[in-house]
Amino acid sequence: MRLKITHRTEYSYDAPVQYLLQRLRLLPLSGHTQTVAAWAINIEGARGEVRFTDQFGNDTRLVSAEGGHNTIAIEATGEVTTRDTAGVSGPHHGFAPLWLFCQQTPLTTAGDGVRALVGSLGEGSDIDRLHRLMATIGERVAYKPGTTSVVTPAEEALALKSGVCQDHSHIFAAAARAMGFPARYVSGYLMMDAAIEQAASHAWAEAHVAGLGWVAFDPANGISPDERYVRVATGRDYRDASPVSGIVMGHAEEKLAVTVTVEQ
Repeated sequence: MRLKITHRTEYSYDAPVQYLLQRLRLLPLSGHTQTVAAWAINIEGARGEVRFTDQFGNDTRLVSAEGGHNTIAIEATGEVTTRDTAGVSGPHHGFAPLWLFCQQTPLTTAGDGVRALVGSLGEGSDIDRLHRLMATIGERVAYKPGTTSVVTPAEEALALKSGVCQDHSHIFAAAARAMGFPARYVSGYLMMDAAIEQAASHAWAEAHVAGLGWVAFDPANGISPDERYVRVATGRDYRDASPVSGIVMGHAEEKLAVTVTVEQ
């Protein structure tokens, strides 16, 4: 499937920004599940500083702005040809060793709730238990925007029984690691059946299974990602794979507007 994507992020400030530094993870790579046909990033109100591959293999850019800017806009556009691999993303590669993805992070620490979730899964093969984990998270944690934020840890979202795809992915990663699997967070895009325009990008999780490599699971939608998904960045949690992150110096108040379109 060939997908066309536009992702625009716009920051508006009520006073000129003294200094801003943003890290962009907005460049998908060709691989086992996709081939990037064309991709471009346009930046308004800031300048590019450096481009590099981070420790997780993500194509990363730093942009900065200083003095006199009230609006910073970043727009990523392109086309990607995707393949349905039944969720199998391929073997592990990159600078980060597999054992790093077994470690907890502040957003994916397994507490009593996550351990109880793992204990409820029963016996079975690795794949069976991981699919059961995905389904159970979807049943217990309702998709409800506004109940959590980007700093909500997995245990809290599980206790709230509500959240968004980011929370589902953090809970899955925390539980999979508690089960003994290396697990990682994936940010990217999903072509939705009901709407071309979306309010944000998407997120899901992957577990590393012996004999298969990385296998993807999307608890928010109850499926392993197929040809409707475009992967962009991976990491231990949201902070390692967020599309845009950074710092702003000064006392200006910030407003954020994000629009994403994904269409065939």
